[in-house]
Amino acid sequence: MTDTQARANATASTSTPATSSSAPVPPGATNPVAFAPAAARTAADVVTPEVVAQLVRGVVGSGRTANHTPFTGERLAELPESTPEDVAEAFARARAAQPAWAATPVRRRAAVLLRFHDLLLERQAEVLDLIQLETGKARLHAHEEVQAVTLAARHYGVRAAAYLGPKRRGGAVPALTKVTELRQPRGVVGQISPWNYPLELSVGDALPAFAAGNAVVMKPDTETALTALWARDLLVEAGLPAEVFQVVLGDGPVVGPEVVRHADYVSFTGSTRTGREVAKGAAARLVGVSLELGGKNAMLVLRDADVEKAAAGAVRACFSSAGQLCISIERLYVHESVADAFLERFVARTKAMRLGTALAYGADMGSLVGERQLETVVRHVEEAVAKGAEVLAGGVARPDVGPLFYEPTILDGVREPMAVCGEETFGPVVSVYRFTDEDEVVERANATPYGLNASVWTKDGRRGLAVASRLRAGTVNINEGYGAAYGSVQAPMGGMKDSGLGRRHGSEGILKYTEAQTVAHQRLMPLAPSFGMDDEKYAAFMSRSLRLMKALRLR
Repeated sequence: MTDTQARANATASTSTPATSSSAPVPPGATNPVAFAPAAARTAADVVTPEVVAQLVRGVVGSGRTANHTPFTGERLAELPESTPEDVAEAFARARAAQPAWAATPVRRRAAVLLRFHDLLLERQAEVLDLIQLETGKARLHAHEEVQAVTLAARHYGVRAAAYLGPKRRGGAVPALTKVTELRQPRGVVGQISPWNYPLELSVGDALPAFAAGNAVVMKPDTETALTALWARDLLVEAGLPAEVFQVVLGDGPVVGPEVVRHADYVSFTGSTRTGREVAKGAAARLVGVSLELGGKNAMLVLRDADVEKAAAGAVRACFSSAGQLCISIERLYVHESVADAFLERFVARTKAMRLGTALAYGADMGSLVGERQLETVVRHVEEAVAKGAEVLAGGVARPDVGPLFYEPTILDGVREPMAVCGEETFGPVVSVYRFTDEDEVVERANATPYGLNASVWTKDGRRGLAVASRLRAGTVNINEGYGAAYGSVQAPMGGMKDSGLGRRHGSEGILKYTEAQTVAHQRLMPLAPSFGMDDEKYAAFMSRSLRLMKALRLR
């Protein structure tokens, strides 16, 4: 995007909200239709032919496809579509460019991330528009992606050299064996990223791979490809060699396996079902893989929780990005002694949420991203109600706002075998369960194949930590839904059980993109009979040495 357009976008984003739409509200709806700015920008204002032409230069593709906006269903842009041959070409280009990038000193590679950090904050209005148009999410939820990516860029920009630098290790024989652990890039990373967080889960995961000296061939979801391509364009502006970052587009079942077939390492975020197939493909080639998969995340409101803060936190935890977040809360366990007080506040806050399509701050929740997501939400809610569940808030679609809008929904009385009880909904739906015993609720929270994220609410920090340590989830937040753990980028983030393999963030988030290499330099004497010792004397000498090293507590 040009500087002129960036300034125009930044100015337009401050438009004052006007009154709500006059479209009829469906029977049973409780949420007001959100406002639209008086001089609202449209998709055509943001996704101009000039912008598309610049961004698609980063795609290796000989076919044609298109993406659409969930707000209206209209086409956003015509895009290149990649064939299996195009994927092979993208990997060939990346592989040719990677050695020179790996030979670049790590501090210079890291400096690219720091420049990208600054550019992203300066030009965030551009990408916020794209994220909203491609995902349908509210602007504040789009800004969470900007926050997450800048945190990762800063962290790895500052810490990459320390993570990747040579490490001295203890040798086989103290003073005689000098050992250095080196970290070598894997080569070309194949990355498959989803539609729900198109900035954070595309370039956000690629940043440590680049810092480690790898090239990346990315396959973003076609429906949110413009956001990923914008981020690529910005990284190149920040100094990343263009050939090091290749992008391919196309249907997952066609292009995805080709990415796995050529990659030296695979990074995948998506469904558990598809993750298993990715893992099989990588295993067949003996290449590494990291997977962040599904979740059926639980929030526990203990008897000593601040119910006002917990209710506000539950709104964020359950309905951010319309619930289309792997770490959002879908199961809400509330202690019986505070259940009524909590639900009174939670339901009131949920019913007051504003739905909206404006490219501006103010709406509390946006749209679902596609028909499949809407169908799942409707199926889960309707089946639960038919089997006896009660709708405390929401429970209706809102075509008056947009074709894929659905009200944030709270269900009570959910039980097996309702689909919403165990299946991942991935939408703005949460089920409420009451409990009286902490041991029981921990067991219930863990009674799922998933283990991605959890949340515990209590006024007692020690108690919260004790409960958190018993939950089988890769991240647990105390008095927050998901943002505290996810935003703490020095610490690892990922899933247990069917929620995935490997971690992003922290040392694990960058070292996974490397191969460990041990270089041992033996000095003065070999690890073999020497100085006139025969085999028996050498064995006795080494036995005495081993006992001495243990006595001296040498590691």
